[in-house]
Amino acid sequence: MANLLEVIKISLSIVAGIGGVVALVVAYRKQRLTEDGEKREQAKLYIERFDKATDKLGHDSPAVRLAGIHALAALADDWEGERQMCIDVLCAYVRIPAEPEPEDEDEPAAVAAWKGITEVRATAVREIASRLRADASVPWHGYNFDFTGATFNSGPDFTGAVFSGGRVSFDDAEFDGGETFFREAQFSGALVSFVGARFTRADLFFESATFSAGEVLFTHLERVPHIFFTDVTFSGGRVSFAASEFSRGGITFNRARFSGGEVHLRPAYFPDNGHLTLDFSRVASWDVPPLLPEGSYPTIIFPPEAQTPREKPGDPAARTQPGLQGEDHV
Repeated sequence: MANLLEVIKISLSIVAGIGGVVALVVAYRKQRLTEDGEKREQAKLYIERFDKATDKLGHDSPAVRLAGIHALAALADDWEGERQMCIDVLCAYVRIPAEPEPEDEDEPAAVAAWKGITEVRATAVREIASRLRADASVPWHGYNFDFTGATFNSGPDFTGAVFSGGRVSFDDAEFDGGETFFREAQFSGALVSFVGARFTRADLFFESATFSAGEVLFTHLERVPHIFFTDVTFSGGRVSFAASEFSRGGITFNRARFSGGEVHLRPAYFPDNGHLTLDFSRVASWDVPPLLPEGSYPTIIFPPEAQTPREKPGDPAARTQPGLQGEDHV
């Protein structure tokens, strides 16, 4: 009899345990269904916000388009799963071919409309740039940004931006509106490409930027603008000017530090116009110098501790080439 009671107790315990497990499974499934329902509702809200924002981008009024830009950027902050899609739409808007600026004798309304649309495009770039900064509340680091063929009527400002991954394309873009800033930017893993870009009325400023990984390509430029690498650190990655023509601008390397990575100024085209100079006399360090152009042009001024370039970054072998000058060159 005692054994029978023990068996009954054990059986009841097992049944109770199974019941508890079943209850837990049922509760878990209910929770999952609830969460799935909430996710579906959240996704539906995101899609509605996306549709409303993109509809505004096609409105005739610049003010409505401006609201659409802000709405789409805010949605990208909230919708991490489809952030890249929102970024793609913002970049696509920037890439829309710009209408030519109306002549002064045109109707004032046409001039006002052109300025309004130009401001909408500039706002889209500012919204992106603000989220690329290191201190952005919702950073967009590591995503792809396609500005291929875009026209920048006002110089974009990417001061403090972090390019840590993905691809940022300014290929074939036209910079037609003043100075472009990448001050204190961090190039730490992305591919940032200016291949074939045109700088009509723009210079590039990279003061205090750091190049530690990734690639930055200034290749196949027909007329390289003046580029300021003041206080810049080249410690890794690759920066290339291959197949570009230095017929308009030049490069300033004041207080730059060449401690690693690769900076390629060969093969680049330097026409014999008697005015082009690559001045390295004020660099802060010259441990891994850039790969310099061959031939007689341009005039190259070296820092006091390095009168001749190395064959390639990191190679201690030195060589002499025509047109090279030491620090006493005037």
